[in-house]
Amino acid sequence: MIRLSAITPSGPVQLGNYLGAIRRWAAEGTDEDVYFISDLHAMTSSHNPTRLRALTREQLAVLIAAGVDPRSVSVQSDLVRELGALTWVLECTCTYGEAARMIQFKEKSAGRSSVRLSLLTYPVLMAADILLQGAHEVPVGDDQAQHVELARVLARRFNGTYGEVFVMPKSVIPPTAARVRDLADPSRKMAKTAKDAAGTVFVLDSPDLVRRKIKRAVTDDIGIVQYAPETQPGVANLLEILAACTAKDPDEIAASLSGYAELKETAAEAVVEELRDVRERTQALLDDPAELDRVRAHGAERSLERCRHRLDAALRMSGLG
Repeated sequence: MIRLSAITPSGPVQLGNYLGAIRRWAAEGTDEDVYFISDLHAMTSSHNPTRLRALTREQLAVLIAAGVDPRSVSVQSDLVRELGALTWVLECTCTYGEAARMIQFKEKSAGRSSVRLSLLTYPVLMAADILLQGAHEVPVGDDQAQHVELARVLARRFNGTYGEVFVMPKSVIPPTAARVRDLADPSRKMAKTAKDAAGTVFVLDSPDLVRRKIKRAVTDDIGIVQYAPETQPGVANLLEILAACTAKDPDEIAASLSGYAELKETAAEAVVEELRDVRERTQALLDDPAELDRVRAHGAERSLERCRHRLDAALRMSGLG
């Protein structure tokens, strides 16, 4: 059974990405699973080409450094020709209404006089990602479940019209992971693209910078260390981060701490130690571009081997080639 997951290089990898997904991929993934950097998806809004290229390499290095099986890792654009071909076939299978009712398109285009066409069509590209690799399961949050359902609709329609080619994928809810919130504003998730990086811990931040960011984390004026997400979201965020790094219960951790200063210091040291090896191994890979290129090329070759027959069949059965 093949599971497929991706991370978009819209910004540097941050603590929430690592604790919530990448660490799990490394621990639970098999060499049959597919993990890729979705650099094509990062082009649906204005972007800097040089920065996109750099972030793509950085994310590739982070995944390998974190222990994700290199045989399962690839970069989306290394299959741009194959994906482009299948995306066109699927766009000829999809209706405008199906694409336009995607919730993310509605939300991201609301109030804007002009949006890129790719914002409308990228769920079809996502379907091509899924169907080209023959994925059986796609772990996603609520915001992406609708896109996986579109992939199912298109696979069913293509198979029914032209013949059986595609595996019928399904979305699955990933295992519960750390809910990492922004340190400066715990009402929102920690994000790669936050305008103010003061509340975001990045995987490649230096230990001193990690400590400074956590030391300045928003708490409250209650003054009691307790796990109460509704009334003390800032404190709860620090406790959840600490719990994710130490594999302990937030309530148990709270009972062992005397105040906010100790909470922040303990959380900071736990994060520094959690990220230390990953940061050092990532930097070593970035400093060895030949090795990173070798890993990338191998991942691209393996992805191509997995999907070539499926693409050939889709093109032939739809009347091309």
